[in-house]
Amino acid sequence: MLKMTNEKFSVSMCVYGKDNPDWFREAVNSILSQSVPPDEVVLVVDGPVPDTLGDVIDSFENGDTFRVIRLPENRGHGDARRIGLANCTHEIVALMDADDIALPDRFEKQIAAMTKDPALSIIGGKIAEFMDAEDNIIGYRTVPTAHGDICSYMKRRCPFNQMTVMFRKSHVEEAGGYLDWYCDEDYYLWARMYLAGMRFANLPDTLVHARVNADTYCRRGGKRYFQSEAKLQGYMLKKKIISLPRYLINVTERFILQILMPNSLRSLVFKKFARSKT
Repeated sequence: MLKMTNEKFSVSMCVYGKDNPDWFREAVNSILSQSVPPDEVVLVVDGPVPDTLGDVIDSFENGDTFRVIRLPENRGHGDARRIGLANCTHEIVALMDADDIALPDRFEKQIAAMTKDPALSIIGGKIAEFMDAEDNIIGYRTVPTAHGDICSYMKRRCPFNQMTVMFRKSHVEEAGGYLDWYCDEDYYLWARMYLAGMRFANLPDTLVHARVNADTYCRRGGKRYFQSEAKLQGYMLKKKIISLPRYLINVTERFILQILMPNSLRSLVFKKFARSKT
């Protein structure tokens, strides 16, 4: 497929032992068949994987455009993302999850936005969540598009769908790069980029079909999850990203949703109030 732009870019992916081999194959194929394909894919294999997944990884590895970095033990999402980014050759890097499906023109739209605005640090977009079959869309996670709206939204919730983002590697590294923060490595990074004065944007388009199941929303709860989120809110308060009243509201809302609320009700709340139908 012919390149439609001279702007070279990398895709950074991570995979670990519990990822589904078939879903991983779909995810990779969705980025290799883009209208504007990447110049390289850097895959970090975070620890040992079963042979079924290893065989799929081996089928894509060619040492040139698809490079695989195998970690001897599981290091966690933050470290894996950091290692992947460090090994990307190009300044512009797109992230992709190991079980989602990128829409065919995702990179074309994002590269156009990055080329148009050289000061832009991150460009993300909307996701469509599906269950079982890709055409069984159960909801959309919409995020604000303008820089100012994104900065305001960040004070309440994570303002990017991580599996959709494309960013400038040097800008991410200037803010300290990916660091471990249980389930919130991305939100922590966006907050530090905000403090560094980076420029944000989201496209109004759906860029990725994100795979969910019956347990997806239920997993976004529990003591450890709440403690991580509360600690991050504390960080944002200390750095004066949020005020004390906003901190108290954010932590209270998360305590109710993640600690007090039963799993079945939490799932319903996410679907009804945190997702849209279009």
